Amino acid sequence: MKRSVLLGLFVTASMLASSSFAAGTDDLCDTNIKAIENSKTQIQGTDLEARAATSVQQAKAFQAQNTEEGTKKCISETTQTLQEIQKVNKDGKNS
Repeated sequence: MKRSVLLGLFVTASMLASSSFAAGTDDLCDTNIKAIENSKTQIQGTDLEARAATSVQQAKAFQAQNTEEGTKKCISETTQTLQEIQKVNKDGKNS
């Protein structure tokens, strides 16, 4: 099975699991950050590698604010990055 399919399944499962079990939004932020960090091997040597690193730094800064707004920004930032990673893998630009 291709890595991109596995990544897609992982991202989908983590997003569904956190909402299904009414996990806190902080948990979704943490889950997304971990998913991005776990996908680093799949995006090495691409332009997206630097974008992902910057996204994780920004997300951690938002999370450190310990506010609802910061958490929402963290989730938004990381979700967008995960979608970009998934799109790159789906398009076959990185195999």
